[in-house]
Amino acid sequence: MTERRTRSERAPGRSPAPSSSCVRGRPSSEEFILSARLVVLLSGSGTLLQALLDATRDPAYGATIVAVGADRDGIEGLARAERAGIPTFVLRVRDHPSRADWDAALTAKVAAFEPDLVVSAGFLKLVGASFLSEFGGKYVNSHNSLLPAFPGMHGPRDALAYGVRLAGATLFVVDEGVDAGPIIAQVAVPVRDDDTEETLTERIKVAERRQLVDVVGSMVREGYTVSGRKVTIP
Repeated sequence: MTERRTRSERAPGRSPAPSSSCVRGRPSSEEFILSARLVVLLSGSGTLLQALLDATRDPAYGATIVAVGADRDGIEGLARAERAGIPTFVLRVRDHPSRADWDAALTAKVAAFEPDLVVSAGFLKLVGASFLSEFGGKYVNSHNSLLPAFPGMHGPRDALAYGVRLAGATLFVVDEGVDAGPIIAQVAVPVRDDDTEETLTERIKVAERRQLVDVVGSMVREGYTVSGRKVTIP
């Protein structure tokens, strides 16, 4: 089955509202820029979020971050969003009777912002059936390894331990597995002989931020298809 998501796709009954910015061509014409709605989920310092915040300042990027959510309080990622004037929310697993209840609450909270795309930018919680039912095909995650190699929490460490010569980052569509969904894009980062986990992680982060900004921008401006394990951006 093939799904197509575009920046102008909205729920039934909604029409895409143009942003206040526009691109002017000839004096007799005016082209409004449609802005896709992004919700970003995170658990830490928010460096990936900051890259998206910087990119979305340009109306031509094609997206606006409408909310930032987290699974914990007191993190720099939330502070970054608040300084940018973006609504934030926190949903802690321990505040809910079960993991399924937390997943349902997260689904409802994110859905209230009517996102076109949900971006996991260092969100350290696996979502469940409720969330994937609502946002399947439009929930993407960035991981710091060249998947399917080295899934999980310690991609750079595991890459060094295995002795690979290329590490990197992967952007993928989230499914029921752990870092197992259809791959959207990858960027390679050479491993140096003197690399430590810290130095390799930092170089991957630089490439990861660039990839996230470039590819999310292409997805919201050009649309994309998911067919089995193949993701295509026209």
